[in-house]
Amino acid sequence: MLAQVATVTTQNFSMDYCKFGQGAETLVVIPGLSAQSVMPMADLMADAYKLLTDDFTIYVFDRKKGELTMPYTIKDMADDTAEAITELGLSNVNIFGASQGGMIAMEIAIEHPELVDKLVLGSTSSHVRDDEFQVFDTWIKLAKERRAEELYLNFGEKVYPEDVFVGSKEGLIQASKTLTDEDFSRFIVLTESLRHFDITADLNKITCPALVIGSKTDKVLGGNASELIALSLSNSSDCELYMYDGYGHSVYDCAPDYPERILKFLKK
Repeated sequence: MLAQVATVTTQNFSMDYCKFGQGAETLVVIPGLSAQSVMPMADLMADAYKLLTDDFTIYVFDRKKGELTMPYTIKDMADDTAEAITELGLSNVNIFGASQGGMIAMEIAIEHPELVDKLVLGSTSSHVRDDEFQVFDTWIKLAKERRAEELYLNFGEKVYPEDVFVGSKEGLIQASKTLTDEDFSRFIVLTESLRHFDITADLNKITCPALVIGSKTDKVLGGNASELIALSLSNSSDCELYMYDGYGHSVYDCAPDYPERILKFLKK
């Protein structure tokens, strides 16, 4: 399936997105932290979500374009994504956020509840405390030192299950060779946004239905983070939690039944 890549321009910024599917409902996908834009993988994403394309028109949003300066917070990203959604004339959308994208999705549901119909939160957390920031500190250090191959391999080792990581090593090494200074700089700012992030106390403001999906073997944010989110969504009209025992942080890319779980929840 081919995806259409485009740019939405608001009064404040421009943001790339891709669009695919022909369903009557809208699903917004917010990807996690990455060293480079996911837009070159638009067709792969369209294929990954093909099960949903009869029921949903799907928009995958990048972060805003251009130079990023600190502080650029998760709330800032949420406000920007909400502005881009509104600029495109979308409303009453379903949102699937993975990892950092899930943090952004929760902020949108808190700050812009009128936009959100249902939430799906994958491998994410409502907080990143100091003692949980070690993984991200390593990535920031490698990015600052422009050690691209080590950054990609460390990222892959933490995010993917071992068999997937081993099979992906050569691809990660080749991808690392394309990193630019702008990529490094953006990655550092986006990763720093996770430092001291904590919206746990505000999760009771989310009232829409929510599906929380985590992995007990998540080496980035930990499986307990998903369980805490589900417990804290006390005012959600319908909250479900599903925990995989395997696949690691990137369960959203690796578990073959993941799209089916999303579809079942959104269509019920």
